[in-house]
Amino acid sequence: MADEKTQVSLPRPGLRRPSPWSIGALVIGLAVVGPILAVLWMALNPEDNVWPHLMATTLPRYISNTALIAGSVALLAAVVGTGAAWLIATYRFPGSRYLEWLLLFPLAIPAYVGAYALVDFLEYSGPVQTGLRGLMGWQDARDYWFPEIRSRWAAVIVLAAALNPYVYLLARTAFREQSGGIYEVARALGAGPFARFWRVGLPLARPAIAAGTAIVMMETVADFGVVDFFAVQTLTTGIFTTWLEMRNAGGAAQLAMVILVLVLALMAIEKASRSKSRFYQTARHSSPVETIRLTGWQGWMATALCVVPFAVGFILPAGVILWHALANAEGWLAPGLVQAMLNTLFVGGTAAIVTVIGALFLVYGVKLTNSKLPRRIMPISTIGYAAPGAVLGVGILIPLASIDNRLADAILGLTGWDPGLMLTGTAFAVIYAYSVRFFAIAQGAAEAAMDRVSPSLPMAARSLGRSAGGALRSVYVPLIRGSVGTALLLVFVDSVKELPATLLLRPFNYNTLSTRVYEKASLEQIGQAAPAAMLVILVGLVAVVLAARVSR
Repeated sequence: MADEKTQVSLPRPGLRRPSPWSIGALVIGLAVVGPILAVLWMALNPEDNVWPHLMATTLPRYISNTALIAGSVALLAAVVGTGAAWLIATYRFPGSRYLEWLLLFPLAIPAYVGAYALVDFLEYSGPVQTGLRGLMGWQDARDYWFPEIRSRWAAVIVLAAALNPYVYLLARTAFREQSGGIYEVARALGAGPFARFWRVGLPLARPAIAAGTAIVMMETVADFGVVDFFAVQTLTTGIFTTWLEMRNAGGAAQLAMVILVLVLALMAIEKASRSKSRFYQTARHSSPVETIRLTGWQGWMATALCVVPFAVGFILPAGVILWHALANAEGWLAPGLVQAMLNTLFVGGTAAIVTVIGALFLVYGVKLTNSKLPRRIMPISTIGYAAPGAVLGVGILIPLASIDNRLADAILGLTGWDPGLMLTGTAFAVIYAYSVRFFAIAQGAAEAAMDRVSPSLPMAARSLGRSAGGALRSVYVPLIRGSVGTALLLVFVDSVKELPATLLLRPFNYNTLSTRVYEKASLEQIGQAAPAAMLVILVGLVAVVLAARVSR
């Protein structure tokens, strides 16, 4: 009888009530994944199926341009980033100590700002062609040949200059983590500098280079500002054209699904590349790679090779923008700039706080729950970072607009008061898009930080009577405060630079710094765009300095 009573008193797992933490984690995960699911639903169930028309007309051009630009940018960024990383990691030469960090600075320049600066620098009335005409005595463009600036090759150069630091950072780390013993053996066997790079260093660093190149390709596919400014029709510009000009949300969703499939394919290729390439240290304490000092013309050649990507990716765009910002001092006092800055601080700051709090709740809730569904959703929630802003704009605006209209009609019917559009008519949609887009950053930081906390500490807090929330506040938060602050800053910086999602989701006449730069530059008013662009660059520099400190 005693055994029977014991069996009756045991709780049945199937009837266990879910905790608020598991429910909250599930809700947050679904909220992050929701826009992607909405895109897939709208693409598979369009009100007006224009897919046959797109396939017969513009889709081949969109796909070919996107593939050509993404492949070219990836190749150029991989060559530049890997070459610079190899020189910095294995050699010492004039300025190498400073160039090690300066090569990260192009990350502070949004690609669309680099495009505006390049055109201003190289166009007919710019300093380069003006100087050539004055030097050579040419009167007009008929007297000489100059390459077309607004073209695909220019877009490739701008994007590669802005994105190659992703490859550089990962490749540099990979080269430095290799054992110096293998290079000593290769040198003893007669391998020269190029052979050591090609046969030893490059194969060992290939997974890291592949990961950086995949990031470059995903960012290129997601770009809108550069390709739009250079009048190159890609899948991203096709979304804007199909939605805003053709008034076809279903067609825009179908193009968004194509982009999503491409991004997922890139992620799968990158993951497969890393999973098939594994290398292990054979010694417990391997010797680091010993750098070789380059002197004479070889040292200065290495310096020049590293200066070029820094100059093209940072000095040129930052210099052009700074010159215009100083030459148009009155632009700093323009009312539109002040309002755009306030809007940027509000949406970026709110998104950063909401995103980090949501990530903390999700990670902590998954740690506490035994439910499989939140655990399965958490890895999927990181897909938002890979999804372009234009894709998220489609997946957020259309469902929110439907909910917004029904909610306003319900309130009007019950109270007689028309509240207007509370979700899409305010900054809510923009903040939501930022949170989804950059949720992976906050989640990764929260998960890594919480994993470093010894499990015995929260267990001790719980044994002393603290609740789950109390253990989070008193144990986890004080210990992971630095990681939380870093995540807040990174989400804020990326939100400041985000352009496509902001353009699609902002309320009427609601500008941020990025949209103000885009609007002014689109009207060829680079002088009026310069102050806002300079502020965006300064915010980006904060993130670069932080990344440099972390990667030491």
